[in-house]
Amino acid sequence: MSRFSRIERYSHAARDTARRLRDGVAGESSVAVALVTVMSLSLLAGLVGFLLVSSLTAIPLAVAVVAAAIGWLRYQELTAKVLAGTMTVSTLLILVLIAGFILRESIPVLQYESMTVLGVEVPGVRMFVQTRWDAVSDPIRYSMVPLIHGTLLVTLISTAVAAPLGVAAALFLSEIAPRPVREVVKPGVEILAGIPSIVYGFIGFTILNPWAVEQFGLNGGGTYLFVGMVVGLMALPTVVSVAEDALSSVPESMKSGSLAMGTTDWQTMVSITIPAAFSGVSAAVLLGVGRAIGETMAATVMLANTPRLTEPLVNVFYGQATLTSLIASSYGSARGNQLSALFAAGAILFITVLALSIGSQYIEARMRRKLGGEV
Repeated sequence: MSRFSRIERYSHAARDTARRLRDGVAGESSVAVALVTVMSLSLLAGLVGFLLVSSLTAIPLAVAVVAAAIGWLRYQELTAKVLAGTMTVSTLLILVLIAGFILRESIPVLQYESMTVLGVEVPGVRMFVQTRWDAVSDPIRYSMVPLIHGTLLVTLISTAVAAPLGVAAALFLSEIAPRPVREVVKPGVEILAGIPSIVYGFIGFTILNPWAVEQFGLNGGGTYLFVGMVVGLMALPTVVSVAEDALSSVPESMKSGSLAMGTTDWQTMVSITIPAAFSGVSAAVLLGVGRAIGETMAATVMLANTPRLTEPLVNVFYGQATLTSLIASSYGSARGNQLSALFAAGAILFITVLALSIGSQYIEARMRRKLGGEV
């Protein structure tokens, strides 16, 4: 699909949504329209008051609640539509406000770490071309390179754990396991997602870290290898759940046609099921990677949280710090440019995970179009 046809499709969808909303409002009484208008404006006023830290914020919120209650009792359908639309817009607005706040708080350290490139001063460049992080001793520097390096190693290891195990488990649940087994195994896997991350980190700190120190002769502290393995287990339920849904959505007719041609069950899975669901499986792995990148407590508990590079760079038997672990361990005492540097680390995480989420949604939409689902 070309870029212009995609834009045209989105424009048509937006016009269709606006038309349906206009037609729905036109069919209601003036009292209903006035009621939902008061509700929407009150919610907007409450949001503005919250952002301005006004003591009067509760008044418009109370008005919105009363208007919503009356509307729900008398004009339920219209009120439900307006509330759903308002919540959607609020979600997008909150996302924009969070992104704007993080980027704004990052400006001081970007200015501090500016560097002249080809005669032009570029903010923040020095954070990515030198490797020193020291908020105490001169020269004070806030490099993101060691943190990105640690995050990358942990993410690669966790992906190597979660991706093959998750896809294999999803394939087993969707194509091989009998229904009674599936009903037991899938909830059991998803229970892993309900275990708090601090529990994983505590187990790694009290069991895996001492074992690694004894077996490999380390000088204490965690290792990227075991942190990645723990985070990979934490990302496993996400990969299994999304990949299993993708594999189950492959039309049965495609599988039956392959079996009718004389192929075995395994050949059908390899040549039909997995290629047809590849976009959804890829989306599952990307979501798991996003979970690994953003994991905080397990990495904070297990790592030394000292922002410096390992020697050599591929040495996974030592663990220094990741973007998330340094934020969690330093934000309480950080001030000035150091606090701004932590916001800059948060901005890097935000942009990375956002890009992965958008990418996973995009390839999942491609899978739906490929299999003739919703467009």
